[in-house]
Amino acid sequence: MTNLTPNSSFSLTLRLQIPNRVGMLASVTQAIAKSGGNLGQIDLIEQNHQFSIRDLTVDAGSSDHTEEIVQSLKDLEDITILNVYDRTFNLHRGGKISIHSRIHLKGISDLAMAYTPGVGRICNAIAQNPEEVYNLTIKQHTVAIVTDGSAVLGLGNLGPEAALPVMEGKAMLFKEFGGVDAFPICLATQDTEEIVRTVKNLAPVFGGVNLEDIAAPRCFEIETLLRQELDIPIFHDDQHGTAIVTLAALFNALKLVNKSIEKIRIVINGAGAAGVAVARLLRKAGAQTILMCDSQGIISTNRQNLTEQKREFAVKAQGTLAGAMQGTDVFIGVSAPGVLTPEMVGSMTKDPIVFAMANPIPEIQPELVKDKVAVMATGRSDYPNQINNVLAFPGIFRGALDCRCSTITTTMYLEAASAIASLVQPSELNKEHIIPSVFDERVAPTVAAAVQRAARQEGIAGC
Repeated sequence: MTNLTPNSSFSLTLRLQIPNRVGMLASVTQAIAKSGGNLGQIDLIEQNHQFSIRDLTVDAGSSDHTEEIVQSLKDLEDITILNVYDRTFNLHRGGKISIHSRIHLKGISDLAMAYTPGVGRICNAIAQNPEEVYNLTIKQHTVAIVTDGSAVLGLGNLGPEAALPVMEGKAMLFKEFGGVDAFPICLATQDTEEIVRTVKNLAPVFGGVNLEDIAAPRCFEIETLLRQELDIPIFHDDQHGTAIVTLAALFNALKLVNKSIEKIRIVINGAGAAGVAVARLLRKAGAQTILMCDSQGIISTNRQNLTEQKREFAVKAQGTLAGAMQGTDVFIGVSAPGVLTPEMVGSMTKDPIVFAMANPIPEIQPELVKDKVAVMATGRSDYPNQINNVLAFPGIFRGALDCRCSTITTTMYLEAASAIASLVQPSELNKEHIIPSVFDERVAPTVAAAVQRAARQEGIAGC
C-alpha cells in the first residue's frame, strides 16, 4: 500500500544542536527529505560561534515514520538531538476545553445578583414557568456529547476514558464553528437501558444531545428510545452527520459527471451506523439502486442472522465486494483500510465516483486510482474533498437550538445536505472541489438557516 501522506497528526518538533558551519543545516533538511518527512517551520533558539540551536517542525505519515526521521538525524555526524516533542500529544496535555464565566464579578452587588440571594428569584421564575429555563440558563445553547466509548473513531471499544479526547475535540468544534457550548459526557456503562436512563436524568441541563462513538446496533436503540422519551433534539453524529455530508458531496460530484441520483448504482461498504444512515438518506434523496456490503460481501437475503438494519438493505444478489463493484457508478466506503483495490475501481462504469472515508487510512489510497476516477473523496484533511462531519453538526444544532425544535428530522438532513452543497458555486466546482472547506465561515450559518426553515415548515419549531 502507498505510504500515507505526511500530515500534522504525526507532527514533531525536533530541537537540534547544529555546528555553526556552512552546509550543516542543509544536511539536516536533506536527511529529513530523504526519509520522507515534510519540513515545516524552522526557528532559531540560540546561536554563537560554535553552534546554533534550532527547532524544526516535521510532519510524518505514521508513528513508525516519525522514528525513521529521528533515526536519520541521529545518523548525522556532529548533529545533537536535544529533544523530540510530539506536537499532537503536547496539544492535548491538560485537556483542550475549559469553562469560562460569561460575566465578571466586580463586587458584592454582582455576587448578590449572580448567586445568593438574587439567584433565588430566578429559581422561582423557572419553577413557575419551566419554559423560562431556556431564557435564564445555559440550556438554550448547550449540548451534551454522550458516549460509552464502545466505538471510538476506527479504533474500537476503548472505553469512556480513552474516548474523552475525542469528545473534548468535538466540544471544541461545536464552539468554534457553531458557537454552541458543548460538554463531554463519557459514561462508564455500555448497557442500553442505563445509558438512556442516565441521559434522561441529565437532560434538564442541556438543549440537545449529540450521541457519539457508540457501537451498532446499540446506537440505533439508544437514539430511538431517547427520541421517544425526551423533548429535546437527539442527534447521532456518526450516523446522520456522516450521511448529510456524504449526500452533499454526492450532489456536487454527480453534477460533474452529469448523472442522476435516481439512475446510478451505488455500493456502500460498511454496514455499521454510518453505512446504514448514509444508505437511508440516499434513498430519501432518490437513490434507487444501493448494494450494501460488509466483511462477508454483499448483504443478501439468503444470509442468516442479519441485524434489523442489514435486513433493511438486503438484496437477492450474492457475492463479494469485487463482484458488487462491477458496473457501479459510486463507491462509498465507511469500513476499513485497503479493502478496495485498483482493479475493483477499474471495473466500475464510466466516470466513477469513489468516496473512501475510512479514517485514518482510507479504503484505497487516492494515489493508486487518480487516473481511474472522475471524483475522489476521503475523510482526511490532507487530500482534496474531505468529507468531514464538522460541516454538518455545528450548524444542525445551532439551528435546532435557535428555533427550539423538539426533534431533528430527515427533512432537516436533506435540507442541510443541499445547503452545504450549494456553497460550492458552479464556477468553483471541479473534481478536487466538490465540498466547502471546514473553515468556510458560511457553512454553519447556512446549515442552521436550512434547519430552521425545515422545522418551521414541519411545524415543530418551538419559537
